[in-house]
Amino acid sequence: MASRADNIASTLSFANFSKATELKQRIWFTIGALIVFRFLSFVPLPGVNPAVLETLYDQTRGGILDMFNMFSGGSLERMSLIALGVMPYITASIVVQMAAALHPSLIAIKKEGEAGRKKLNQYTRYGTVFLCAIQGWFLASGLEAYGAQSGLQAVVNPGLIFKVVAVINLVGGTMFLLWLGEQVTSRGIGNGVSLIIMAGIVAQFPTFTANLFEGGRSGSISGVVIGLLIVMIVALILVICFFERAQRRLLIQYPKRATQRGGMQADRSHLPLKLNTAGVIPPIFASSLLLLPLTITQFAGNSIDQSTTTGQVLQSTLQYLQHGQPLYMLLYAIGIMFFAFFYTAVVFNPEDTADNLKKNGGFIPGIRPGKRTAEYLDYVLTRITVVGALYLTVVCVVPEYMIAQTGIPLFLGGTSLLIVVNVTVDTISQIQSHLLAHQYGDLIKKAKLKGRMR
Repeated sequence: MASRADNIASTLSFANFSKATELKQRIWFTIGALIVFRFLSFVPLPGVNPAVLETLYDQTRGGILDMFNMFSGGSLERMSLIALGVMPYITASIVVQMAAALHPSLIAIKKEGEAGRKKLNQYTRYGTVFLCAIQGWFLASGLEAYGAQSGLQAVVNPGLIFKVVAVINLVGGTMFLLWLGEQVTSRGIGNGVSLIIMAGIVAQFPTFTANLFEGGRSGSISGVVIGLLIVMIVALILVICFFERAQRRLLIQYPKRATQRGGMQADRSHLPLKLNTAGVIPPIFASSLLLLPLTITQFAGNSIDQSTTTGQVLQSTLQYLQHGQPLYMLLYAIGIMFFAFFYTAVVFNPEDTADNLKKNGGFIPGIRPGKRTAEYLDYVLTRITVVGALYLTVVCVVPEYMIAQTGIPLFLGGTSLLIVVNVTVDTISQIQSHLLAHQYGDLIKKAKLKGRMR
């Protein structure tokens, strides 16, 4: 098996890449879509003064705003058409998926197969529009009062017309990003929404790297800290790659069948259970639930009198939920662990898997087919998900806490690296799958050609 895998891997070299026309078209389409995404992040909302907004953002830089700005690829800092990014869609996905796992009517829709999946996606889009409208309204209201204490006005002509125009543009920007992500998924390479999030993070890399080395040059960050940071990044990447590829392989045995020589042979295969079945979804979901409300609260806090009870409550909330604070990290860790188990239960159903094995005559040695197999799969999956959830929590929370305490750029945190590495590995795997399919297609064509010549 090892030699065969090595032979297949050796054939998947980039020498075959020039012959894969469809793959090249998909890659160019993906690159073009990401370029469009980056262009949109520089298009400001109508009625916003970019120069004043930049000045105000520099005054309130840090914490939640920097974290959300990183996920949006700098769109929040410039208050562009896509300032909300894809976070409303992710929040709507959380609500719909949780409802689909609990509500009887939605459970029935989910069991309808492809038709049910399309209905749930449509509900998710409706929820995205609803959340964008609400968040856009509060964001526009906060933007009007943003900088009032400093004597600066970010909005040229505040009022109802500005709020309506801002909401329409923010909703349109997010829905366009969602459509662009779907196009990348169907006509490009990789998961479109994940690639958009990764592109937003990677786009901040030059700025954060320049700030890091500028800190080293000015002396605010010592050379030893920069060296340790590089070592930590390399170690994190290695740990992420190891755990993302780790899996528990369950032996599946099938009934004996007669061979051509008259003997009996039992077929065997393996059921791979990934240690981290949920992938990057838990930290993204947990971040989306924390970042959007806190960002809106921080914008709204600028327009509320701090001497009132409401102002004091908002101020205390922002203080305790700033990035790097214990309460924020605690909620973040709880969110990651919850969504690790929740999303694993969504994507992997032990009962369905046990039924499929029973229909095909497969069984796990020592485990009775049917209900017992489902219970055993649930038992094994729960155990490895505990390890996977702890891995996600440590990788995301510990580096983020250390970085928040030392003031090192947020880009180099565990959450960012986890998303970038995971999406990159998934995209490369899809490229390899296309190359392998192209290679097998060529072999089939050659075999047919030889058969015709004979």
